[in-house]
Formats: sequence, structure tokens, C-alpha cells
Amino acid sequence: MHTVLHTAADVTRRVGRGVLDVLLPPQCLACDAAIDQPGNLCATCFGKFTFLTRPYCQVCCLPFEAAVIEDEVMCGACMKDRPAFNRARAVFSYRDSGRTLVLKLKHADRTDAAAHLAGWMQRAGAELLADIDCIVPVPLHWRRLWMRTYNQSALLANVLGRSTHKSVIADGLIRTRATPSQGGLDRVQRRRNVIGAFKTNPNADLKGKAVLLIDDVMTTAATADACSRALLRAGARQVEVLLLARVPAPGSF
Repeated sequence: MHTVLHTAADVTRRVGRGVLDVLLPPQCLACDAAIDQPGNLCATCFGKFTFLTRPYCQVCCLPFEAAVIEDEVMCGACMKDRPAFNRARAVFSYRDSGRTLVLKLKHADRTDAAAHLAGWMQRAGAELLADIDCIVPVPLHWRRLWMRTYNQSALLANVLGRSTHKSVIADGLIRTRATPSQGGLDRVQRRRNVIGAFKTNPNADLKGKAVLLIDDVMTTAATADACSRALLRAGARQVEVLLLARVPAPGSF
């Protein structure tokens, strides 16, 4: 009897999905072109995506332009001044269709994409997710949150938490001041821009925990570093970082 009921429910869901696809065809996550299944990219956008695979810096996930012999290798910036977080991993490079996709999520109200993109992040960050106790998103300042109405990092964190059964501390970090845009700033300027911009929620239970920090894009790691320092000061054991996109080195692929 249960098998019959389950089968009937599955058929109902498939029929409902089919009707919905006729009325509202699934769209490419990047360009909105019609596709066969929701959560995918069209062939054109897929060809313009650069999914990140090794070799990359094992700390900040900066892609290397040439092959390297060793697996556990760092970029020059991390060797000179290692960030406070342990490791960062990203799904794709912030260029072409990847950049378009992130901007749609951030500024075009494509919040529906978060469920699919979090699945990509779960696969890219499997090694990190195996080692963490809780998930914390990078926060927006309240004024920016009020203008945008949602925090894309929090959306991704919540989906990841549900799919991995990890606790999400949505307000674990607080942005204490509205920092100017990081666009156009170099590594040193970005770091100065976020000094003292984050603190932890005193009600958040972070002591002794391995935290997974979620953000959409990393350029110089200044924001992730500032957030990680705040989490570590609050007693976190270690901080890992999982991102949608990583900005490549200037002039690289």
C-alpha cells in the first residue's frame, strides 16, 4: 500500500513538474535562455564558464596559470602574508558567464538560483564540509540589506545547511559599518577598508567550533580574512571559506 502511495505521489510530482515546465520553461541560470532542466546552464553559457580545478593555491584558491608539481602549494601572496582562514574553495572563476551569474544573484532578484548554486558549492567544498561544525555567512550592513532585501551569502548558507545537516548561525557575524565599495582597490587598500568592519554576535556559540564562512566572491581575501579574525577572536577553532566565485589574477585566462 505504501509503495502504491509513493508511486502515485511521484507520478503527481512529475506531472506537476511537466505542467510547470510548459507554463514556465526552466531558464539558464546565467542568461535566462530556455533549457531542459532547472538549475543548469545553456550550452553557450557552459562553454564560457571556467570551473575551478587544481592547480590553485591551497589557501586562497587563486588559480595558477601553469601546472605545478606539488599539490599543497600556496600563491606568493599567501606565502608572504597568510590569511587567518585555513582554506578557501570556490566553484568557478569570476569572469564571463560566471560574473554574470553572480551579479544576477546579487542584484537581479534571482534568489531562486541559490538552491542550485548551493548544490554546486556543496560539491566544490566537500572536503571543507567534512571538517566543520557550523556555517556562518558573510553579513551585509543593515542599510545595504534594507536596500537589497536579502543577503545572497545567507541564502546560500541556509540551503547548504539544510542539505548537509550542518547548523547555520545566520547572525554569527555582524557588519558594524558600511564600508565603501571594494571595487578598484588593491590588496592593501581592501584590507584597510574592512579593518574593524566585522564583529561576532555575543549570543552566537562559536567557541571551539570549526566554522565554514560563506561568501559569493573573493578578490583579494580581505573580507574573508577580516571575518575569520573576528570568528577566531570569539573562540572558533578554525575557519574554512566556501565561495561561489574566485577572481583570477589580473591578466590570467
